[in-house]
Amino acid sequence: MDRTPFHQLSDFVAIPRVGSIELSPDGTWLAATVQTLSPDKKKYQTSIWRIDPEGGPARRLTRSAQGEGGPVFLPDGSLLFTSKRPDPDAEKEDKDAKAALWVLPPDGGEARRLTALPGGISGVATSRQSATIVVSTEVMPAAKDVKADDERLRKERKDAGVSAILHESAPIRYWDHDLGPAQVRLVALNTEDGTHADLTPDPGRALDEQGYRLTPDGTTLLTGWWQFEPAGDSHSDLVAIDTATGKRRTLLSAASTGFADPEASPDGRYVVCVKEAFPTPDDPGDYTLVLVALHEEALHEEALHEEAPAERDLLPGLDRRPAGPVWAADSTAVYFTADDLGRSPVFRVDAATGEVTKLTEDAAAYANLRPSPDGRYLYAMRSAIDSPPAPVRIDLTTRTVTRLQAPGTDLDLPGRLTEVEAIADDGHPIHSWLVLPETETQVPVPLVLWVHGGPYNSWNAWMWRWNPWLMAAKGYAVLLPDPALSTGYGHAFLQRAYRDWGDRPFRDIMAATDAAEARADIDETRTAMMGGSYGGYMANWIAGHTDRFKAIVSHASLWMLEQMFGTTDWPMWWRPQFGDPLVSKEMYDRNSPHLHVEKIVTPMLVIHGDKDYRVPISEGLRLWHDLTSRGKEAKFLYFPDENHWVLTPGNATIWYETVFAFLAQHVLGEPWERPGLL
Repeated sequence: MDRTPFHQLSDFVAIPRVGSIELSPDGTWLAATVQTLSPDKKKYQTSIWRIDPEGGPARRLTRSAQGEGGPVFLPDGSLLFTSKRPDPDAEKEDKDAKAALWVLPPDGGEARRLTALPGGISGVATSRQSATIVVSTEVMPAAKDVKADDERLRKERKDAGVSAILHESAPIRYWDHDLGPAQVRLVALNTEDGTHADLTPDPGRALDEQGYRLTPDGTTLLTGWWQFEPAGDSHSDLVAIDTATGKRRTLLSAASTGFADPEASPDGRYVVCVKEAFPTPDDPGDYTLVLVALHEEALHEEALHEEAPAERDLLPGLDRRPAGPVWAADSTAVYFTADDLGRSPVFRVDAATGEVTKLTEDAAAYANLRPSPDGRYLYAMRSAIDSPPAPVRIDLTTRTVTRLQAPGTDLDLPGRLTEVEAIADDGHPIHSWLVLPETETQVPVPLVLWVHGGPYNSWNAWMWRWNPWLMAAKGYAVLLPDPALSTGYGHAFLQRAYRDWGDRPFRDIMAATDAAEARADIDETRTAMMGGSYGGYMANWIAGHTDRFKAIVSHASLWMLEQMFGTTDWPMWWRPQFGDPLVSKEMYDRNSPHLHVEKIVTPMLVIHGDKDYRVPISEGLRLWHDLTSRGKEAKFLYFPDENHWVLTPGNATIWYETVFAFLAQHVLGEPWERPGLL
């Protein structure tokens, strides 16, 4: 068998990883972010590369120990990016420096620092036609301005040894970091005189994790705006902010509804965005794309001089969940992606007629769509279960997809990919991907069932963190099922398990496992199960409902749902679906894995990171206690400084080494071998 980068973990973590792409204003090149392993191999560094749309070799543009990210273009072709790299004009290096805004001239040369703010710069928006620049930064609530006074308050806080944060509304944390004391604000920059205009003074937590875009003429900023309500509920409005005056007006707002990913049409008349109808106790909610007029004159045109609706649904008949909408260059159509039957293709919807066309048919997932200014091409990031993310060019006439050259995108795999179809006990078809290892004999191979997170998710894209090809290199087949609650199979497929998070998906997963184990190349006597997040929840549920697996790996898992409701960073997501456990416990008791702990007989490996705020460490600690206090066979791999995913190269390597050792012991019958660094 030929050696691949997946046979050695050190080779795998060293593979370059392409992130996002941006297209230059004239359409002649793409700026891509690429992660590579740092010289000391303890972290990943991000740099910006030049990608040739014609398929020529890629070229690295930036290089620094601090890394660069967030590339966007100005109309003249200058490239903006953020970086913590030291200012070459500074008298001494600031070792605590936050990310500043840098500019790379359109004709090449050295990048120069454009501006810096005390709270750093976390994102940048530019327009197609003007030099307007808007950045996001964090500012102390009491600061009278975003620079001098904010810097003063930060210094006084540091000198006083204050680390406390006062919260007056939810939320207080997000995924793996605290929110506050500083607030996210959006700031307009004047590059001619170096001044800054705060467009969003006193926003509270309204701008946390919100996306924002400028209109083509740069006069209006579009952004989501959180509205936090009593009892911890929330929804996100779509607002427009005048970049000259800071005046804010609401374009779209509705209770139990979120508006996100806004983008103005190139002609400046309309805005398209994703509309999410939030879940209710009886319905999992839904997504669509809506169109709203940006200005009064367009509003009248939309209504043909009659009373106009606030919004127009672009996808009333599409039973899929759209994401990432972008306008065609001529403003006649919108491109978007959506999970669809184990794939995530590119779609086009005609803005006038609502006609939807699927543009890609391959077994892949597309994202980060970027239309060319001449309307001929659509650039995107493409990945698949068997293909890492790579920039591609889609010919909109022939629909031909051409992969462009980029580092780390041409990999040899230690096996092959196929599809498995199963029929659940209620008659629904269940789709799965099956990764099969290369073998030199006809001996059936052991199987690892890997359940995805979410739960509203689908196995359709490459995963650096949850990579099945590392398992294949060890000789395992890997089953990747899409059970009930998976996206891409329609609203009814979600609805059938909406109040049944445990049992209904469990039955689907068992049907998929039965179908895989029925294959002649699978050894049904040597099977294991693993999952993270919701997949970890399902690992715990499966452990309490069957003994068919030799071992179970439960990563970042939900265990006691009533406890989880009050400790997660986003309880407002749980309340509409599960209710308040102090008022009604029916959903929690029906679906909580901890109530079945006495039935667990399968050896379990519990894994959790202390910086995981989405599924807090309390879940892992309680699971570990409940297992060990009852004499269950279990191990606990704990990461004090990792989050939901375990991202640093060293810890990710230890994660896999421990999982491999655990599976080898219980599935392959080998002696337990503790990883040397543990």
